[in-house]
Amino acid sequence: MKANTKFWLAAATLLPCLVQAATVDQLRGQWAHIRYETATDAQLPAMEQLKTTADAAISAEPKNAGLLIWDGIITSSVAGLKGGLGALSLAKEARDRLQQAEQLQPGALDGSALTSLGALYYQVPGWPIGFGNKDKARSSLQAALKLDPAGIDTNYFYADFLLSQGDYAGARAAAERAMAAPLRPGREVADTGRRTEIRTLLGKIGNRAGG
Repeated sequence: MKANTKFWLAAATLLPCLVQAATVDQLRGQWAHIRYETATDAQLPAMEQLKTTADAAISAEPKNAGLLIWDGIITSSVAGLKGGLGALSLAKEARDRLQQAEQLQPGALDGSALTSLGALYYQVPGWPIGFGNKDKARSSLQAALKLDPAGIDTNYFYADFLLSQGDYAGARAAAERAMAAPLRPGREVADTGRRTEIRTLLGKIGNRAGG
């Protein structure tokens, strides 16, 4: 019995490491599958279930910046799928997760927390309804670009932000950088889906950028 007790104590000690090794990769892979390969009417319940998984991973490793980032991304995705003012509390939760990750490990995952924070700041309504802030969006996205200047996500969200601000030339330049971003091994589903979004974005920009 004593030996068995030692075994289970050792297993319990190792378990968080095993969760960490599998969960960050699992979360981003499942997120991409739900976002880009799942029928529209099935996305919300699937993303909510994934959020439950992400929350459990955070409970096991509350100081893991990578897990916090992906919990924030997934939570913001749930908010986006729900829509409306009722999703504001989820957006705030996502912001808090991302801010915590950035405090724990600045620039983790190529600045993914900054990229996602920037997206939240320009997509969420501003005061007095929400915490949206165009200046914070710009500074967060530009900080992310310094960390990952050729990245597909950093450039895509910066392009989308610039489009929302009426900077068509800047939006086109950033979107073209996003389209030219190198492929990420193991992220094929996400990269393929994001490129579809970039093409849609370029269609919105159209000829308004001139040239």
